[in-house]
Amino acid sequence: MRARILDFVQTLRARGGVEVSVAESLDALVAVAAVGVEREPMREALAAALVKHEADRPAFDRLFDQAFPLVGGAEEGRRRRARGAGGGAVPTGAGRGGRDGGRSRLRDEREERGERATHGHGREASPGAEARHAGRVGRAARARRLLALPFREFTSRDVEEARELVRELGARLRGRLARRERQARRGRVDFRRTIRHSMSSGGVPVRPRFRARRPGRPDLVALCDLSGSVAAASELLLGLIAPAADHFRRVHLFAYVDRLCPVSIEHGHVAPGGPLDLHARSDFGRVLVELWERQRTRLTRSALLLVLGDARNNRLPPRADLLRAIADRVQRIVWLVPEPRARWDTGDSVLGMYAPACEAVVECVDVGALVRAVRQAL
Repeated sequence: MRARILDFVQTLRARGGVEVSVAESLDALVAVAAVGVEREPMREALAAALVKHEADRPAFDRLFDQAFPLVGGAEEGRRRRARGAGGGAVPTGAGRGGRDGGRSRLRDEREERGERATHGHGREASPGAEARHAGRVGRAARARRLLALPFREFTSRDVEEARELVRELGARLRGRLARRERQARRGRVDFRRTIRHSMSSGGVPVRPRFRARRPGRPDLVALCDLSGSVAAASELLLGLIAPAADHFRRVHLFAYVDRLCPVSIEHGHVAPGGPLDLHARSDFGRVLVELWERQRTRLTRSALLLVLGDARNNRLPPRADLLRAIADRVQRIVWLVPEPRARWDTGDSVLGMYAPACEAVVECVDVGALVRAVRQAL
């Protein structure tokens, strides 16, 4: 199985255009060892270890189905008996090893599906099955469109569909964090030690070696601008990170326009825990004052402060000094900007005053970029 997984990784690189590092290949071996070789759990374990961008998932699924074809034992036996009864030859891959045999089984399965569709052998493809397949293809196409659609072009229908997509992506993010937490219990793979110890097995990393355990769970504090220009991006960000709350020690979600307001996510929608005037004039400086004076105890050395906003402040005092003071208290600050980089620091944007206090300032003009930024930040 290790050889098949490593062959699959090579195929992902060569035919799928997916960038996979050696460390991620080792992660894939560890993930499969943890979940076993049942097909669907193994698919998701490999996807969690090898797929870094949602755009690569279709290529991953296609090549996975080719590398690990779903062929039932009884069905395979029936095909062999049919070939034997008809005087057919022995399958090309018989007795030659897994790779040729896998291609033969896949070819046989495709031929049989064609025979069933053309001659009515066995079950015929029903209109319901075709409709389900068409529905899956349509959903995948809509998901790709939503991932690449700029927030400024969202309609109300796009927002509603994006909520559904974000629920699914949030579940995947939760799975990714769960896998990382399992690795943290025993430490990260130590590449050098693994390669050194693999010499005794001919260079095959049979038994990965691990570094010391990582620190405990961090805290997460999120500040999201719900003013009209960036409200959709903020709502989707909150929906994305809410399912991952269990993988942080403490999570504090806040929204703001001109005041700080604690929020939660209920059925995909933002539920304010206090007064929140969506028609007020944006005032992030005042928000920083309230965060510093009322929520300072939540700003600890283990906290990640995640900010989403366009840093447009209606020419009110920005209070960048407070953001610098907060940066001295927390682990790091990551700012996600749902505006094109060309618009930063234009008009009433004061992003350049806040950026020096942040570890990273990331352009997130669509859902795909938002998901990638969150995965990097968390």
